[in-house]
Parts: sequence; C-alpha cells; structure tokens
Amino acid sequence: MKYIQNLQLLPVMVEDAFTKCDSILQKYDKVMISVSGGSDSDIVVDMVCRLGYAGKCSFVFFDTGIEYQATKDHLTFLEDKYGIKIERIRPEKPVPRAVLENGVPFLTKYVAQMIGELQNRNFEWEDLPLEQLQEKYGNCWRFHWWTNYYHAQDGFKASMFQIAKFPFLKEFLMKYPPEFPISDKCCKCAKKDVSHSYIKKHPEIQLKLMGIRKQEGGIRAGAYKGCYYPESKEPFYMPLFWMSDADKREYEKAFEVVHSACYTVYGMKRTGCAGCPFNSKFLRDIETLERYEPKLAKAVKNIFGKSYEYTLQYREFKLFMKAKRKQCEGQMTLFDED
Repeated sequence: MKYIQNLQLLPVMVEDAFTKCDSILQKYDKVMISVSGGSDSDIVVDMVCRLGYAGKCSFVFFDTGIEYQATKDHLTFLEDKYGIKIERIRPEKPVPRAVLENGVPFLTKYVAQMIGELQNRNFEWEDLPLEQLQEKYGNCWRFHWWTNYYHAQDGFKASMFQIAKFPFLKEFLMKYPPEFPISDKCCKCAKKDVSHSYIKKHPEIQLKLMGIRKQEGGIRAGAYKGCYYPESKEPFYMPLFWMSDADKREYEKAFEVVHSACYTVYGMKRTGCAGCPFNSKFLRDIETLERYEPKLAKAVKNIFGKSYEYTLQYREFKLFMKAKRKQCEGQMTLFDED
C-alpha cells in the first residue's frame, strides 16, 4: 500500500481498515460491492478503488423504487470519478408494491415485524400473561416481545427486543389498534431479496462488501460481532465496521471524498429510501423533499401516509401519557408530604 500516501498520519482505525481490506480482497477473484449512494458506501468505493481492486469488483446499486434523484446523479459521478461501472438493479417488488401488498413500515423494522406477525394471528391487542396468550393464539415467540418476557424474567433493562423499549407503545396499540397492515417486508423485497437473487445469478461472486458501521447502531449493526464473515452462506465483509464518526470524517478529509447532493445541498445527515418511516426524522426528510424533489415527496406521502399519521398519533399519545404520569407522581409526592 505504498501508493496510499501519509496513511500512517490517519487514525489507527483507518489505517487498520485499509490493511485488513487489502489482506482480505487479495484472497478473492470476484467481489460484489453494494453501492447505496450514501456516505459510508462512498468510502467503501473509494477504499477499494484506492487499493487497486476495482477490476475484480462488481459495483451494484439496488433501486428500491423511491430513490432520490440526487442519489441517482451521484452514481454517475462515482462512475466518472473512479472509472467504474455501477449496475442498476430493479426489484420484482419495489417499495411501493411491497407496501401495497404487505403493509407499511412503522417505528423500526423489528417493531413492524412483530406487529405484522401479531396481526397475522388476528391478535386482539390484549394485556394477558404469556402463557394465556400462547394458549389462545398458539405458541408464538412474538408474544415474548409483547409481554416483555425476557425483560421480566432476567431483570435486564428493556432492549430493542421488548416492547417496553418504546414508552407506552403497548398501551397505545391496545387503545388504538392498527386498522391497516404493518410490515417490515418492503426492505426485504426491495433490497435483501434482490441482493440474494443477484448473487445466486452470479456464482462467480465470492464475497460481498457492505458499508455498515457499528457506531451507526440499530438492529442491523447490532446483529454483528465482527466485520468479516467468510464462512457465511453468502460470505461478506464490512470494511468500515469499526470506524467511528470521527474516523470517518478524517478519512473524508484526507482523501477528499465527495458525497451526493443529499448531504452537500439538501443538508441530510443520512440517506436511504426516500421518506422511509423507519427514519425517526421522516418529517424533516419530507420537508427536504418538498423543497428539492417535490414529485418524490408527493409519491412517498401516498405510499407511507398511513404510517406517518399513525406514528404522529403514537407520539402525541406518548407525550400525553408522560405528562399524566408526571402529574400523578407529583400528586403522590404532595400526598406523602401531608
């Protein structure tokens, strides 16, 4: 890696990322890089090309059907800058169709999955012990989430795998049950299934690279303990997994990485599917879309409208319940003082 100047002046984690990426890519003849157009993805592309491995890579962009025009334009920029070809792949079920057939996203992927599974069992959103729920609806581990089973049994702080992680969500669902299907399958149909299908159609691909960082958090990053899984059914590697936000900024500065207009013009912090309800800042993103890409803004509001309304209703309910709890606690304190 002598041609990468002043690498030793960068944070240790960046230097380590280059070294490990170099050692791993040497082992493979054909690699697929999932290019999203996001900032982490940009660094993966830059690192691989800077190391001289672009020739053995297939750069692939999975178009979900609700992509920013700025992202699409950025793909062309990346092709011109690095002299590569990025293959655009459309899914059989893009997000609009997946949502129509399966249901809308809500809060997080895990929460949407749990609610959707309970809906499929015709759950009546009742607060019963785990044993009674399983007796009535069948032995389904989703009721562990609903009853905070692990939390209650082990005494741990509620995690993303218990409904208690989301204040008053259980009470909200009991009072205002969803009157429309909720699902996490839009991501699966428009991204995961397409990626699996692509690799299946290209058996020459031996390794997949993804721009996932542990510091991002979320269920995706939390599912992994390390950055490299060569023994997986579909071997994959995450070159940036251990990079912090500070490491990332240093990399961008040192190698003059240019991101899409979503970041540089729109002022967004993160990208992904436009208007995705899994993004807690979806209202801000919609405002951005209305300013810069109004046609797309109209489209996502039609696709995700029910989810936006339900999420805002939950937020209002949560504020009301917190205020009510605070008032009750205050009354108890006054009573105790008397």
